[in-house]
Amino acid sequence: MSEENITRIDLGEKQVILIGTAHVSKHSAEQVKEVIELEQPDSVCVELDEQRYQSITEGNKWKDMDIFKVIKERKATLLLMNLAISSFQKRMAKQFGINAGQEMIQGIESAKELGANLVLADRNIQVTFSRIWHSVGMWGKAKLLMEIIFSIFSKETISEDELERLKSQDMLDAMLHEFTVHFPRLKTPLIDERDQYLAQKIKEAPGEKVVAVVGAAHVPGIKEEIHKEQDLNVITKVPPRSKVPKIIGWSIPVLILLIIAYTFWANPSAGLQQTISWVLWNGSFSAIGAIIALGHPLAILTAFVAAPITSLNPLIASGWFAGIVQAYYRRPNVSDFETLSEDVYSVKGFWGNKVTRFLLIVTLSNLGSSIGTFIGGIDVIRVFLDNL
Repeated sequence: MSEENITRIDLGEKQVILIGTAHVSKHSAEQVKEVIELEQPDSVCVELDEQRYQSITEGNKWKDMDIFKVIKERKATLLLMNLAISSFQKRMAKQFGINAGQEMIQGIESAKELGANLVLADRNIQVTFSRIWHSVGMWGKAKLLMEIIFSIFSKETISEDELERLKSQDMLDAMLHEFTVHFPRLKTPLIDERDQYLAQKIKEAPGEKVVAVVGAAHVPGIKEEIHKEQDLNVITKVPPRSKVPKIIGWSIPVLILLIIAYTFWANPSAGLQQTISWVLWNGSFSAIGAIIALGHPLAILTAFVAAPITSLNPLIASGWFAGIVQAYYRRPNVSDFETLSEDVYSVKGFWGNKVTRFLLIVTLSNLGSSIGTFIGGIDVIRVFLDNL
């Protein structure tokens, strides 16, 4: 058996065998099967948490989930992140004729066949996303969202040889270096903390011999962290939200309302002019966004009505209401996400996919409302200054 991509670690009487894999690779899945059959471990650890494990083992259940249920259970962020990841993996998988994440599926199946303990060794994905979101700041959030959007619609392809070369130590170090240059704050919650979590869960796995199936990027960190005791409570704590964006978000609407109220008191006709301007600028631009997205007529109307109100409340957004109305009349199921990576290759598919349409309406209605808020706010201030 080739020892390529395999790392052996002795922890007293316990032996840990790390298999560094690429998440889309025929060789990785085959190697996982071969190593587990040969080593006969007491436990098999996989780089999955409970949510991703259920997504793999209960794929049809997830696929058929109603979009309203996704929103109600606050899984929209998880769904979007999974879409970004799976969209890229599916294109790679289609190239190489293998299911994305097949090495994890193989690890699960081999553990069951052997009767070994199956350990879900990764941190909860929602905790990871929360800690990432907290660490990047406002500008970082914007950059991260752009990266996610570009990754969903990217048509990038690589050869399997290039994919396998990513598992070599030198290439991995170089890749992580570039990663930290562009997003230096992301490395801690996305790589370092998960290295610590994975290392502790692998170390705690039952038995004297443990095989762990992990992404190649985590192997160097696990090798270092597995000899330390990790406090999982610290790295699984969801950080509190900063109060600064909330203060700014409420200050602007309060200022607008105070200006309009004072103008009404000083000159009622000017105050009415401000109110009409605010409603028309906000409502019109938000509705235009929904129109560009080819929204349902009631979704367009909802965007128009909601925008002037939601612009004064940072807790809600016009696109959210327009999207809900759109989803009610053109309800997408999660199964629509599966065709997204194919649909975005054509204009017809892009505008025809119900999920893409839903995302467009939410995004463009909110964008339109933001533009309307900026222009309407300037006009409100202009009328106020004219009537001082």
